[in-house]
Amino acid sequence: MDPTSSLIAVFVVVAAAAVVAVHPRTRAYGFAAWVVAAVLAGLIAPPAAVSRLPLDNPLLVTRLLQIAMFGMGATLTTGDFVRVLQMPKGVIVGAVLQFTTMPLLGWAVSRALGLPPELALGMILLGASPGGISSNVITYLARGNVALSVTMTAVSTLLAPVMTPLMVYLYARRTVDLDYAEMFSSILATVVAPVVVGLAANAVLTRCRADRRVAERLLAVTSMIAICLICGVIAFRSREQIEHVGGLLLLGVTAHNLGGYLFGYAASRLVGINRQDSRTVAIEVGLQNGGLAANLAVQVLKIPGAAIVPALFSAVMNVTGSVLASIWAHRPPQDAAADS
Repeated sequence: MDPTSSLIAVFVVVAAAAVVAVHPRTRAYGFAAWVVAAVLAGLIAPPAAVSRLPLDNPLLVTRLLQIAMFGMGATLTTGDFVRVLQMPKGVIVGAVLQFTTMPLLGWAVSRALGLPPELALGMILLGASPGGISSNVITYLARGNVALSVTMTAVSTLLAPVMTPLMVYLYARRTVDLDYAEMFSSILATVVAPVVVGLAANAVLTRCRADRRVAERLLAVTSMIAICLICGVIAFRSREQIEHVGGLLLLGVTAHNLGGYLFGYAASRLVGINRQDSRTVAIEVGLQNGGLAANLAVQVLKIPGAAIVPALFSAVMNVTGSVLASIWAHRPPQDAAADS
């Protein structure tokens, strides 16, 4: 595709996402549309058109991730953590599934499809990451338990410095030389620290009696923009590799994502969690923090090829999550069979 055609294609993709985001009937799925548009734009944008942008800066994804996590933290309150005591079963089940089911699925799918080592590592790294920020949005659209979703995301994020390196070591120790301490400190610096600072900023806004609703909405939008940029940057950097394994990788990340929904819901129902909360756990387990996985692949493991997986997964999970949310929103738990 020549540069002019590529620019036209990028314009069409962005315009389509904008239409989805502003149309009354589809605006609820605007974030998913923007993520997909970012990935597609990254894949088709002519290099000459973005040559002045710092897309090859190794710290770019790190800074964007920190911005996204700060925005997430700024929407949290201490009450979100207190809720762990109020709904312990859902939070515990969600955390256990997050750090057991997803890395296992990533490993299993990679083996089943015979993915190259770099992509297999990306699948495992993605599976070992905490819940994604967009899970809270998808849960809201699905009419799930948003309070539980927010709490699970916060808890899995705080567990990530310990659990993510541990899971990567268990499943990928034969293919990568893992520095546990370096990964631990990297997750602290790029995820946990910005969340804590954001939490403190929220407390300051509350004390200053600022309009928290406006501030939280602005910070949430900032986080979503950062996530879209991360996906677009990674897609741009990895376009050649994606051209070679795009179809197979798309199948892999889709199976990984759908497996997370399935196991999350089934396991929750099996232990007696009600339908609404089971749906929430399913969404939380199926959606991963792709930005963190990509950053760890590039900055800690020094294997940029592994970052392709979270970029493509982020686009897929937001599409499937939006579709699932639409289905569940039109079939509320109380309209289904009685909870056991």
